[in-house]
Amino acid sequence: MASNAITTMTRMMETLPEALQNQIVDHLREYIADLEDELRWNASFDRTQEQLMAAARRAKQEIAEGKSEPMDLDRL
Repeated sequence: MASNAITTMTRMMETLPEALQNQIVDHLREYIADLEDELRWNASFDRTQEQLMAAARRAKQEIAEGKSEPMDLDRL
């Protein structure tokens, strides 16, 4: 069952020429794909947040112990 928002958008699009409807659908597909990609990124980040925090703590400790050196960006 379509939500009120989808029903409203459908009615609005039905008043437009078919070529413009197709253009809107293409834009919506891209937008939805971007949203899905962002959801996957957020889920991946949430799954690895503990490991990222542990790595940051190790790096901070190594810096405090003098076991690290500044990154030489020219060597990258």
